[in-house]
Amino acid sequence: MREILPTLSEWYAARVPFGLATVVAVSRSAPRDPGAAMAVGPGDEAVGSVSGGCVEGAVFELAKEVVESGEARLETFGYSDEDAFAVGLTCGGEITLLVRPVTAETDPGFAAVAESVAAGRPVTVATVTDGPATVGATLAVWPDEVSGTLGSTGLDVAVTADARGELALGATGLRHYGPHGERREDTVTVFLHSFAPPPRMLVFGAIDYAAAVARIGSFLGYRVTVCDARPVFATPKRFPDAVEVVVDWPHRYLRSTETDERTVVCVLTHDPKFDVPLLEEALRRPAAYIGAMGSRRTHDERMKRLVEAGLTEAELARLRSPVGLDLGARTPEEVAVSVAAEIVALRWGGSGAPLTATGGAIHPSP
Repeated sequence: MREILPTLSEWYAARVPFGLATVVAVSRSAPRDPGAAMAVGPGDEAVGSVSGGCVEGAVFELAKEVVESGEARLETFGYSDEDAFAVGLTCGGEITLLVRPVTAETDPGFAAVAESVAAGRPVTVATVTDGPATVGATLAVWPDEVSGTLGSTGLDVAVTADARGELALGATGLRHYGPHGERREDTVTVFLHSFAPPPRMLVFGAIDYAAAVARIGSFLGYRVTVCDARPVFATPKRFPDAVEVVVDWPHRYLRSTETDERTVVCVLTHDPKFDVPLLEEALRRPAAYIGAMGSRRTHDERMKRLVEAGLTEAELARLRSPVGLDLGARTPEEVAVSVAAEIVALRWGGSGAPLTATGGAIHPSP
């Protein structure tokens, strides 16, 4: 959705109706996660993707139909569809889509949501997908304000509370309520789509490997910061893919900045005077991934120093060192791919093994 919002904002500002299809649920080996979106606007222009190509043709027609009718529809596509190879998922999974018309009248808060996402301001959009409520009705929830309604004050109150909880976690998914927000009922289904700011990638060490890691980090959707104590090397010109380049001692900078459970920390300095105090700080704070470059000999010496610094076994177990997966990488770009592969594998619980050597679903259900 983030990628297509600029185009949707242009259509919305021009007061051109468009059909928006959003993945709200998946099962088995579905190709896209909840929140993936596709839209059809003026001149039958289509943007985005909900399945990587399997059902886009059918969704294109659905989006045009909801614009004409003005009514939202909930549709499910799976391998068991009669014409699976035409409008089904050949991968064997299943996706459920909410396809709804978007206009200034049906969704008056759309522009504010798009502006918030573009500015990195967190917001959750709650949309009714099923039940005795207006399917397609939306409620935008920010940490300090709300816009829109799902049709019932009680439902709005309950969904607002849950939306703020999901927003704090950056989570997206379905919730169930009664018609007036009753939590012990499940007659109304609401899709909570959280737009939290992009996760951070902190790259320490202004070297060629750092430039490659910053590039692939940006490609993966991270907000990249490069930090080094040497001003001659830490320059925006050398790291064009970083959102910011900081000249400071790494441990001092990390101590003064925020991290959370989605933050990635890549320590590429492999110099004890930089990386030991930096890792001592990093391993004691929230982060999704903490990796450090260096040979096995460097790793052993680093671990010895960290033990002497008082880090516990549990804290040291968080360190991924030597950094990256064993791909036989040599060049900075290849090493960056190795590091990115390890980050992705850790995030989703992947083994890092070739798919030809594994069995079962390629995209197991969470």
